[in-house]
Amino acid sequence: MKTKRILFGLLLSMGLFAASCSSDDNDGETIVPIQGVYNLSQTGTIIDGKEVLIDAPQNQAGCKKDYLDLRLSNAAVIGDYNGSDCALVETTGTYVRSHNDLTLTVGALSSTSDIMNLTNKELKLKDKATGIITVYTR
Repeated sequence: MKTKRILFGLLLSMGLFAASCSSDDNDGETIVPIQGVYNLSQTGTIIDGKEVLIDAPQNQAGCKKDYLDLRLSNAAVIGDYNGSDCALVETTGTYVRSHNDLTLTVGALSSTSDIMNLTNKELKLKDKATGIITVYTR
């Protein structure tokens, strides 16, 4: 009788463990928070099925990298360093994340991108209208 209880308890424990680890239920969506400051790193596109990325030409030589700041309030701040004095111009808009889509809106302009990769170190976006890939790093 005692052996049956131990065996039953062991099987029950194994069943609960297997059920809790069987599925993440995130449908491929990353669970890393998107909020944070990302430095513009690379841009590119897909040619013949392969990603072709180059250092972002938008970054002014000799200046800090341009950035995208996604805040908890859903504000999106785009930082752009320009000119020989590296003057910073910030443009504020909003963002909405829906699963693996990120929509940025500044004034009347809006763009939606697929979130291709989101980790603690990288945000990679692919614009749904143009196909342009933009890579940001933290």
